[in-house]
Amino acid sequence: MSFDIAHIIASMSPLSKAIALVLVVMAVLSIGVAVERWIAFGRSAKDSKLFVTAAAPLIDEWKVEELVKVADKHSHSALARLFGAISKRYLRAANDGAGGLSPVELTRNESERQKEKVGVELRRGLNILATVGSIAPFVGLLGTVIGIIAAFQGIGAQGSGGIAAVSTGIAEALVETAFGLMVAIPAVILFNYLNARVTGMEIALARSVGELLDEMEDHYGHGDAERKKAAA
Repeated sequence: MSFDIAHIIASMSPLSKAIALVLVVMAVLSIGVAVERWIAFGRSAKDSKLFVTAAAPLIDEWKVEELVKVADKHSHSALARLFGAISKRYLRAANDGAGGLSPVELTRNESERQKEKVGVELRRGLNILATVGSIAPFVGLLGTVIGIIAAFQGIGAQGSGGIAAVSTGIAEALVETAFGLMVAIPAVILFNYLNARVTGMEIALARSVGELLDEMEDHYGHGDAERKKAAA
């Protein structure tokens, strides 16, 4: 009995080969998602550092218009996208000056929507890893069952039985289950790692947005007091 991969593939039935191909596609998708997310997170972290360096003095001086311009220049940063959208909503509400809610309250509502949007973007592709991790073992098991059925059909066609007659076919069929597990286990590990990383990023983003909203509330209050004093 040979465990050479070429021999195993050659001895598989067409349906078993199709199932093996499905597992290969799943493995490629898992690797693709993991690499794409890894690159995206690294690019976002790098761009966020640049954005924070440029945005910090603007927030201290409360130059919101310039903050929006800086945020637009760092489109790869999740933090910059959040700050840009929130700052734009604040400026629009502050300039309108009408409605039952204050600009800060309107901006706070907008921040929740933007955090949900960014969260969806950060988790893009993770459902693929979750799906692969869940179903790949069952796909491999399906290939094993089909391979065993094919082995027993061969015995029936030849009219002979015994463990020697079926051992090779069963061993080759079990390769499908092993392949399914080889695809599923890394997918589950990658999903858990990336999901934990996204959760950490969401917590950090929520904290940063909260600090920006506090600054908006503080500066808007001062600005409102100055306007009332000037009107008096």
